[in-house]
Amino acid sequence: MIRLTRLNNQSLTVNSDLIKFVEQSPDTLVTLVNGEKLVVRESVDDILARVIQFRRSVLHGLSFAWDPSSAHTPVPKPHEIDGREPER
Repeated sequence: MIRLTRLNNQSLTVNSDLIKFVEQSPDTLVTLVNGEKLVVRESVDDILARVIQFRRSVLHGLSFAWDPSSAHTPVPKPHEIDGREPER
């Protein structure tokens, strides 16, 4: 999510994954994948920098949260969880 500013100085938060494209003419127009258009004060370069910064922060957080050793942890069988012997 990135924070942008409408022309009337109202702040809004946009899901950056929903941005289809951004154009400058002369105001900055953000078009979302659903066709909605937002006119904002920020420049195209500023919006791009915010999207990159947001995505880097998400990926950086994942690198600490993901433990590669857990990818090889065996999945317990049901009887190992509840202590009951399997039916035969």
